[in-house]
Amino acid sequence: MKLIVFCLFTVYCCSLVKASPLERKKLQEVLRELKMLKRDLPNTELMMNTPPKDIEDCCCLTALTCFRETLLEHFGISGKYQKKLYKSLNHTLTINGLNFCNTETSTNNCSTCHSHPKEKASEFFNRLESLVQRGISRI
Repeated sequence: MKLIVFCLFTVYCCSLVKASPLERKKLQEVLRELKMLKRDLPNTELMMNTPPKDIEDCCCLTALTCFRETLLEHFGISGKYQKKLYKSLNHTLTINGLNFCNTETSTNNCSTCHSHPKEKASEFFNRLESLVQRGISRI
């Protein structure tokens, strides 16, 4: 019985150790996809709801949701890079990598997506890139 418990505990600990490298790899993949999309961006003057630069830790997931929804609203998922980026932003590893909040109740203070000011598409993508880089640096 003790051996089984020990084995289960070992498997659990190993799964925790492997999570961070996978999250880092996924966030780096998001950065690559984002750079490809930015390179081929047809209209950098497009105005989009953009979360602020200095997002509080507990609002990072709300900001990610805003980036994802705005991306879908303005670009759809018709293009190759849009589709890949949208799927990566929805991925569990991306969400876990950007979840800096220790408590669930703190997200109530976060602004809704439509309350954020509209910025040019180039600034929108720069702020999304900054959020992802912040996630990479924290892992």
